[in-house]
Amino acid sequence: MRKAETIESLYLDFDGFFASVMQQAFPKLRGRPVGVVPFENAGNSTVVIACSKEAKAAGCTNVMPVPAAREQCPDIVLVPQRVDLFRRAHNTLLNEIRCEIPIETIKSIDELACRLDRGTINDPHALAARISKRIAENVGPYITCSMGLAANRMLAKIACKIDKPNGVTIWRPENMPDPLEKVTFDDIPGIGGRMARRLNKAGIWSVSDLLRTQPKQMRALWRNVNGERMWYALHGYDIKAQPTGRSMFGHGRVLPPDLRDIRNAQTFSRFLMQKAAFRMRRDKFYANKLWLWLDIRNGGWFGQETLHHVHDDQACLAALGKLWDRVKQECRRNINIVRVGITLLDLSPAESRQLDLFNNDDAIRMKWERITSATDFLNRKFGKRVISIGPWTPPPGGYAGAKISYTRIPSSEDFW
Repeated sequence: MRKAETIESLYLDFDGFFASVMQQAFPKLRGRPVGVVPFENAGNSTVVIACSKEAKAAGCTNVMPVPAAREQCPDIVLVPQRVDLFRRAHNTLLNEIRCEIPIETIKSIDELACRLDRGTINDPHALAARISKRIAENVGPYITCSMGLAANRMLAKIACKIDKPNGVTIWRPENMPDPLEKVTFDDIPGIGGRMARRLNKAGIWSVSDLLRTQPKQMRALWRNVNGERMWYALHGYDIKAQPTGRSMFGHGRVLPPDLRDIRNAQTFSRFLMQKAAFRMRRDKFYANKLWLWLDIRNGGWFGQETLHHVHDDQACLAALGKLWDRVKQECRRNINIVRVGITLLDLSPAESRQLDLFNNDDAIRMKWERITSATDFLNRKFGKRVISIGPWTPPPGGYAGAKISYTRIPSSEDFW
């Protein structure tokens, strides 16, 4: 394992990405405290998913309930998210950055990492200035980014938080670990509240204490190899991220207050199911299990149904129907369903599909797979949803099935 002798990684994090993109796109929002909410007319029943620097200066934070944000900042302007706009801005920004340096990996819609070459290592400040200038001139000055440069990706990511917003922090190996000892556990990826409590029980109260441990001790504390990998990363070694595999496809949606009953939740879950099944087919997987989960006022409901290596809409929707039959049997008719979600999991790649010898439905399944394949072809040809199995009823607010998460950036097909 090699220990880096100079800075080798750049980590870039766009500042208040959702809110700053809205300010850049809509001049009337510039200079005002902006809060991005999930859908139009969200009322007081949802949260501010992102806020601008002006709103943060007034005390607002991301994922703050709308009533609390309004109390903290009476002048806050709430705007519904524009996922298609965020996706286009993301792709535009990537193109501009690639003109200055190759992108090693895209971590999320607002974070990415780059590998430095000899030229950029020699003058990192000039590289950062060129990137900022290119974004300001070719995309817009209201979208800014913070950058961290260090020996490896993890250290660069931590450094990136030091001078937010719109700052550049360089941690050279010869100056370490002094800058790292000044951060807290909250600043280190992979240390959440539960892990922090576990470290405290072991007598580790600060990052300085953490750095004085040994690799095997970190492995024991994490109860897996990730602890040992973190030790080496924090000490400046060139640690490559472990490849991860796809484990599930799913979608969830908060329902508007006037549509939180069983009938509407079931209708919208059908829509979410077909969205998730389409993504699963696109990535060439089959599912063996389906989960339906409901967030109910003062409670919740969860159920699962076994699938037999399927990916067609008919099989997935049939299993979903069985789960809703259980909901109607086990729950009161007037339950208030705040959020509905479906998950397709226990995946297997298409090339390794195995059939159930005791479930003689291969002919039926192959027929429905041909039908589903034909509908996917027609929908792709026309660039929109022209055919679906049963009703196609998107929930109010738009962008259902096109959610931006930490690990997924929607494609244009997800907006059909």
